[in-house]
Amino acid sequence: MPRDRRAALAPGARLPSPPAMKPYVAYEQLEPLEKLEEPPALARKYSRCVLLVGILVTILSCLLFIHLFSVWLGSAPPGGRGSVRTVGSSCRDPCWIVLVESIPEGMTYSGDGPVNPSTFDTWMSLIGSAKQSLDIAAFYWTMTNEDTHTQEPSAAQGEQILEELLELPKSGVSVRVAVNTPSSKSPLHDLQALEQSGAAVRAVDMHRLTSGVLHTKLWIVDSTHLYIGSANMDWRSLTQVKELGVAVYNCSCLAQDLSKVFEAYWALGIPNASIPVPWPDNYSTTFNMETPLELRLNETGASVYFSSAPPALCAPGRTEDLHALLSVIDAAKEFVHIAVMSYQPTMEFSHPQRFWPVIDNHLRKAVYERKVQVRLLVGCWRHSKAAMFPFLKSLAALADNKTHYSMEVRLFVVPASAAQAKIPYARVNHNKYMVTEKVAYIGTSNWSGDYFVRTAGSALVVNESEDRASGTDTVRGQLQAVFERDWSSQYSTDIDNVEQWQRMCSFH
Repeated sequence: MPRDRRAALAPGARLPSPPAMKPYVAYEQLEPLEKLEEPPALARKYSRCVLLVGILVTILSCLLFIHLFSVWLGSAPPGGRGSVRTVGSSCRDPCWIVLVESIPEGMTYSGDGPVNPSTFDTWMSLIGSAKQSLDIAAFYWTMTNEDTHTQEPSAAQGEQILEELLELPKSGVSVRVAVNTPSSKSPLHDLQALEQSGAAVRAVDMHRLTSGVLHTKLWIVDSTHLYIGSANMDWRSLTQVKELGVAVYNCSCLAQDLSKVFEAYWALGIPNASIPVPWPDNYSTTFNMETPLELRLNETGASVYFSSAPPALCAPGRTEDLHALLSVIDAAKEFVHIAVMSYQPTMEFSHPQRFWPVIDNHLRKAVYERKVQVRLLVGCWRHSKAAMFPFLKSLAALADNKTHYSMEVRLFVVPASAAQAKIPYARVNHNKYMVTEKVAYIGTSNWSGDYFVRTAGSALVVNESEDRASGTDTVRGQLQAVFERDWSSQYSTDIDNVEQWQRMCSFH
């Protein structure tokens, strides 16, 4: 693919100094000195030299102070979209956060469950708000019927999204796309159309870099708004696959921190790029599990940070995604509710096979030691791997009548008509989130070892301190409502009946 005309981001590049920032200098007021006689000419020259040297030293000191102060604030890396407006570890932006869902066509809920904005409407809104820039990181692109060789009417929403994206460069919006290097079988039509429209596209060879893929799904608009969640750049993610993500508006503090994750992908999209060790300081962040960003989301106090995977892509200060996930489980005192497409305590794509019980152990420990209620809702479809189900049944077996441990596992099956069953790689619950009595965790990864050790992914972690005290409708509360709706719906079934899940997960 043609390389972007912008200069490549050089490892070790230094941060630019913020143009509007000036150091505070306090001058001591001195008592007036006695008037001296006028010095001779040589002395006057010497005095001028001393004065010039003093001025030069002062200027250099100020420049050094500005540089160090800007690094401390964690300003955006070269090629980024601005600097974060924060004071210490707090944010003054009027941030607004919204849960976003794709509910597959033909799938309806009984009762009065939550109804959230659609992924399609959210993406259209983000495109419409773009005035300067739009950055998208994605696993792959297939937004049209042409790519999937189908004549499915529900592809219209994806095609409309692509059409709107192709118009952005014409209106002066800078569009950048970081995508996993397409395989020989991957469709290229969308990416070629984007390049022809004036968008910059970089393919990131994660297989060469980490033996994984770029699995992240995120949008950043004008360094102010963002989307992160489970939805791929695929028309099926809008109408045929159940997805969940989150949109955050008017929040440059968060958007610009997530931009640092995107900038890492962008840098690695240069041909023959290598992962810097360590990452330059301008990719670092001060917002993490230990020191989250303090801000108000929907007028509710919250502590927030982004995690990232794999460890090799985590710049200084960035919490590894696995550590973030485990910390949420370990901090729970009442319940841990998880919805994910696939769950396996293995390195799912490794050869030879490798057992990887890291997450599994923490869930069992929570149930056994702290008596935490764990509910695991797993997607079930024709592509579910048979090896997953014995592990799920093993977890469910913790809850027997003698122990009273609260561990439940259910399977979620998206219904399909005869016509819908023919759509390839559709009709599945693709969610990737977790909610506890304290925290909302919304990610982009399935729950097996490869996704946290080798594959590029990210997650938003939100702890809303005022949630229970005020009763405010927080994103944590909204996410819990979504889980409870799905858990108790007609599309959810207990894993105990082996024959039932074998029958329900197959459309044949």
